Amino acid sequence: MHALFRTLPSVDKLLKHPRGITLVEQFGHTAFVEQARQLIAYARRTIQHTQQLPPIFAQEAILFDTLAERLNQSQQIEMQAVFNLTGTVLHTNLGRGLWSEQAINAATQAMRHNVALEYDLDEGKRSHRDHYISGLLQQLTCAEAACIVNNNAAAVLLMLATFAQGKEVIVSRGELVEIGGAFRIPDIMQQAGCKLIEVGTTNRTHLSDYRHAINENTAFLMKVHTSNYQIQGFTASVAEEPLVALGREFGLPVISDLGSGSLIDMQSLNLPTEPMVQQKIAAGVDLVSFSGDKLLGGPQAGIIVGKKTLIDQLQSHPLKRVLRCDKVILSALEATLRHYLSPEKLTDALPTFSLLTQSTEQLQHKAERLKSTLCKRLDSRYDLQIEPSLAQIGSGALPSERLASVAVTVACDNPQHLSALVRQFKSLPHPIICRIAQQKIWLDLRSVAQFDALIEMLESNHTLNTPS
Repeated sequence: MHALFRTLPSVDKLLKHPRGITLVEQFGHTAFVEQARQLIAYARRTIQHTQQLPPIFAQEAILFDTLAERLNQSQQIEMQAVFNLTGTVLHTNLGRGLWSEQAINAATQAMRHNVALEYDLDEGKRSHRDHYISGLLQQLTCAEAACIVNNNAAAVLLMLATFAQGKEVIVSRGELVEIGGAFRIPDIMQQAGCKLIEVGTTNRTHLSDYRHAINENTAFLMKVHTSNYQIQGFTASVAEEPLVALGREFGLPVISDLGSGSLIDMQSLNLPTEPMVQQKIAAGVDLVSFSGDKLLGGPQAGIIVGKKTLIDQLQSHPLKRVLRCDKVILSALEATLRHYLSPEKLTDALPTFSLLTQSTEQLQHKAERLKSTLCKRLDSRYDLQIEPSLAQIGSGALPSERLASVAVTVACDNPQHLSALVRQFKSLPHPIICRIAQQKIWLDLRSVAQFDALIEMLESNHTLNTPS
């Protein structure tokens, strides 16, 4: 055993070897030494337990090949790009919406160059970082001003902390939503230091319920769009217009959390209807918040539009600095919003709308190509079919609505083989994420972007095969 230990090279010897010198030049001294030490420690453990030298130490070439492989792996980004075939277009766990090419280019420019982030080129002096986007949103929504933070939950937190700390906020019981990750509106209120006043019942709330709850400690009236669930049957809720009238009667602002938010009429794209930001502003709502990375089709951001006097207070609150976006996000968001200046071109410009508006004929054609490709890779144990499917927008938008779609399904008599195939899909260079239902794999074509790249990977990759 001691003789085997003596055959192990030292880290210094590996560093001085010609291939070691090359690897140090490529990956750096620290990374090389770390991987070398790990391999030598592994060899020592192997010798101690088996009294044998690990095969990778049998030849120098194999050892340095292993070192090179480990160093390459250590440089790989773990957050991998995946193909989304779940049928959920805005899949929160898969990063929600894809950016437009213009947004990507704008973000890249901001990464490569200094930008006039808080600098007014005309005046030659400092300006506010939301200045460019505020002007765009005024044009698009008819709001007086805008404030940008890092997500919609942050937008709600900032509004509550600015105007309701130590005060009461009135919300309908039917609107006390919980979003992903067990994050609830009441929790945000608690963190903001305000008191939640629930009115009405789960299924019915009337204007009189709000009126009776108003007192001298009321900060404002709040509407929350129940974007991720629906209450049906014997229901009643209060629209923005009467709530705004009530607020003005008592000198109270009304704020609305739209969640997903939309800047266009979704029905014009033959999609289910969703409340528009412009409608809330026109109804007189004082502040409206919504997300940048859901139906808007841009980067993660929280957007607040509304009355300038209130927006100015949000901008000056200490939390705004904590929650603000950086130059990359703001650049991508501006580029995304500029697409809305030409709404008739949105389905070409924004990947979200491009995916959502695909015809079933287009999806059928893609499904036929995908099935043909997979049939060449999988043996007769697998039954591949093209079936109608129901996709969804995702990220809490229109949860009860389903979009007609097409899927390639894969069935197998042996559930273990089916599970093994799912694992193989996930182990591909560009993993495929699917859904499992009715004892089948469903590869839904509605949600997949870069379809040609998917086919190319499946045709060129030889690791996908059937279980032995």
